[in-house]
Amino acid sequence: MLYLSLFLMLSFEAFAQKLPTINIAYISQEQKNPAALSNLDDFIPHQGLLGAQLALADNNTTGKFTGQEYKLQQIIIPLGANVNEFITKHLPATTQFIVSLLPAPALQALQTNPAISNKLIFDAATSDNKFRQQQCQSNTLHILPSRAMRADALAQFMMKKRWQHWFLVVGATPEDKLFANALKRAAKRFGMKIVAEKPWTHTYDARRTAQKDVPVFTQDVDAYDVLVVADEQGLFGEYLSYRTWKSRPIIGTQGLIATAWHRTHEQWGAVQMQNRFREQAGRWMTELDYGAYLAVRAIGEASVRAKSHEMLAIKTYLLGEKFALQGYKGKPLSFRTWSGQLRQPVLLAAARSLVATAPIEGFLHPNSELDTLGFDKPESTCGKK
Repeated sequence: MLYLSLFLMLSFEAFAQKLPTINIAYISQEQKNPAALSNLDDFIPHQGLLGAQLALADNNTTGKFTGQEYKLQQIIIPLGANVNEFITKHLPATTQFIVSLLPAPALQALQTNPAISNKLIFDAATSDNKFRQQQCQSNTLHILPSRAMRADALAQFMMKKRWQHWFLVVGATPEDKLFANALKRAAKRFGMKIVAEKPWTHTYDARRTAQKDVPVFTQDVDAYDVLVVADEQGLFGEYLSYRTWKSRPIIGTQGLIATAWHRTHEQWGAVQMQNRFREQAGRWMTELDYGAYLAVRAIGEASVRAKSHEMLAIKTYLLGEKFALQGYKGKPLSFRTWSGQLRQPVLLAAARSLVATAPIEGFLHPNSELDTLGFDKPESTCGKK
């Protein structure tokens, strides 16, 4: 037994000496304080950073036993700056992993940078279907659920509740129209019917006019079970509840929402995660914090299991069948090989309660029930012209 212990100790020391530091770049962009529907919601600058730092601490705790060290470099792109020029200037050539909290246009610019082609990007901020479909890139993995996954999660819940007739209200922004398209796809996929669709065109203060305008806006639509709203910036959606002509539930970007993380989530060890983050940050963990946390943890988990610091070895393990990431949602998370999307349960939450977790019970799949959400492999256009 003494010889065995000595052998294991020497083997560990030899392994620990072989693995150098794993450098991770955290890249985000300065943001303007957006127009807010409510003064109750504080603007949180640099969402995601504290989640990445919490994951870094977890990685380095494990690294003490495996001889690995992880370092995080923060790169914040100023507003109006050229994304590629700024990153080329500030990103060290030796950094192989990028956790991106960039919005969709900046992420697209990053992906086209030749200096980034040999690095692995973890997109922890966008939900755009195009990055998982027509514009998917082999060097990019996506952490947050796509709009298609969110819409499918909502549709599964509505199908279970037999809310089969939808009244769809769409905001004016391009993002609202993208989510509306995802909802239409989900409705068709699960056999639902959109009985009416209306654009929200009121440009004045919804807080002052909601009581009068919302009943009129919804009055001429009769046979619908649920009002489905696409308002990603939150410019009007909150004021639909309790003001529609008919008493109907609100689902979509307001009311019951589909999200990767929510402060009401407490199962499967989530409450401990929530408490750890609140102790560090002094606030609730947001979805972007959670996305950055998972990205950094994915690097740590794969590097330990692959026993490597090299990007190609870690990427191979990330996309392999053995990779499993703890996401505090009851099922191990893994990446879809065809699109780089992280397959995961989607939380369906109201403001102060978790209502359900999708996939909803009864929705089956030959490989993984998680693949009932979003674009499955036969539906993928990645790599196809």
